[in-house]
Amino acid sequence: MDDTLQLNEHRITEQPYYLPLADEVELAQAAYKSGLPLLLKGPTGCGKTRFMQYIAWKLAQPLVTVSCHDDLSTSDLVGRYLIRSGEAVWTDGPLTMAVRAGAICYLDEIVEARKDTTVVIHPLADDRRELPVEKRGELLTAPPEFMLAVSYNPGYQSVLKDLKPSTRQRFIALSFDYPDLDHEAEIVCREGEVGLDLARTLVKLAHMTRSLKDSGLPEGASTRLLIQAGKLMAHGISARTACKVAITEPLTDDPELLAAIEEMVSSLL
Repeated sequence: MDDTLQLNEHRITEQPYYLPLADEVELAQAAYKSGLPLLLKGPTGCGKTRFMQYIAWKLAQPLVTVSCHDDLSTSDLVGRYLIRSGEAVWTDGPLTMAVRAGAICYLDEIVEARKDTTVVIHPLADDRRELPVEKRGELLTAPPEFMLAVSYNPGYQSVLKDLKPSTRQRFIALSFDYPDLDHEAEIVCREGEVGLDLARTLVKLAHMTRSLKDSGLPEGASTRLLIQAGKLMAHGISARTACKVAITEPLTDDPELLAAIEEMVSSLL
């Protein structure tokens, strides 16, 4: 399959729903036009991936998304030789494919990847805009249409999982957080397919769970979890049950925290 056909699968043809909260859209567009890479910082489920989908649609560029994980290697990003019909055939990785074709490459939760993967993005993320494909002896120069974007969750930073200053300082950084009550309710209402009053109640619940950080809950309910609860309710699941399976249970396994969140649900619904 050639690059054009592969990238057609990554084109976003319908406008994704995204509610701008500040000037993040204008900043991302300016970064793209300037050939600058983007670093998105923010908690789980606050809209970073949806934002990138919206930007890709607005720029009319394909979006190649990579969900980073502990085993993600440089070869996974750049490419490798695979044996086909007894022959070694080179296969581009998602990063190489995006560079060759001039797409947006989004590395989601970059700190989860192996440390050697950040080295390969350094020359792409500075004024060189180059990708060395060492196994093929190639040095690719990214076209103007290419954009590199990465994201991570500062709430899970540690000594072992953080971006080095040499990586961070190559990027334009945008901070994301959960919206204020009114905007978050609007998003949950629209995406969760529930009424505005119920959406407001779900957002109040989320704010209550987010206050449990000092009690051992790493992160409270995300906007994503509220939307998922709303979708269950919209399809006939009771509010209490929807909150239990979409919010309470995904947040923790700790019996005390489960009981505390269940109490919050009972007080609101």
